[in-house]
Amino acid sequence: MASLRDLGLSEYEARAYRALLRSGPTTAKELSRKSEVPMGRIYDVLNGLEQHRLVRSQDASRPKKYVAVEPEVGLDRLLEAKQRELDEQAEQYADTVDTLMDDLEAAAPVNGQFWTAAVGPEETMELILERIDAADEELIFVGGSPGVGLDLKTATGRVVERLESALERGVEVELLLTPEVLCGLPEEVNVEYNERLNKYDNYSVRTHEAVEGTFNLIDGVEVCLEVPNPLDPEQAFAMIDLKDRNFAADVREVFQPRWEDADPLKLPQHH
Repeated sequence: MASLRDLGLSEYEARAYRALLRSGPTTAKELSRKSEVPMGRIYDVLNGLEQHRLVRSQDASRPKKYVAVEPEVGLDRLLEAKQRELDEQAEQYADTVDTLMDDLEAAAPVNGQFWTAAVGPEETMELILERIDAADEELIFVGGSPGVGLDLKTATGRVVERLESALERGVEVELLLTPEVLCGLPEEVNVEYNERLNKYDNYSVRTHEAVEGTFNLIDGVEVCLEVPNPLDPEQAFAMIDLKDRNFAADVREVFQPRWEDADPLKLPQHH
């Protein structure tokens, strides 16, 4: 059940405010009796309510009287204060993340090799999306086989969304696809995806017949390799993610001549 305590008031402050709303202008002594807040605490409680801007005092009257701010205004003020507090907390968390990022990156081996693997279609897709999100400078996406073990249209939609985010961040994105991969999608879907991505100067896409396998090359240091299912080569079986600068450089050497030899993607214009 909602309570004024959820918005930052103490139990005594909540009781005193409700009592003031019922009673109208009231002295501290009367308020202590009506709200059942001990007399020894009532002035602290009233000071707290004044800081929350929930009561006004009539200084001219003797003894001094207090009146509650109407609920609509009072609750707005409590909400504003809570939002300010949350904004400050969010900033503190963001600063903490920045500091931790520096600490953790400093602790990580610079040229250390690392690999991880995801098995199964959904896990494979999640790993691809995660690694697209991790790209800072450059993402090379090579699609040589249409089978990713998921509904291709849904899977591609999720990839396109993450590519848009990467492009917004200023990541250079190069897509090299076989015509077969494009044929796996309806023409209007290809057109829609291409229009969404083509708006960015840091995006380019080409097609080449002789592209084997599916992999991503991220920031020149990391390679995501799709492993086909040995029992059904059309289906993806797993994804291996390798962080190895030397291996990434070898993959880049194989990719570059194919990219230079590839054709710019031509799709009908969507009107």
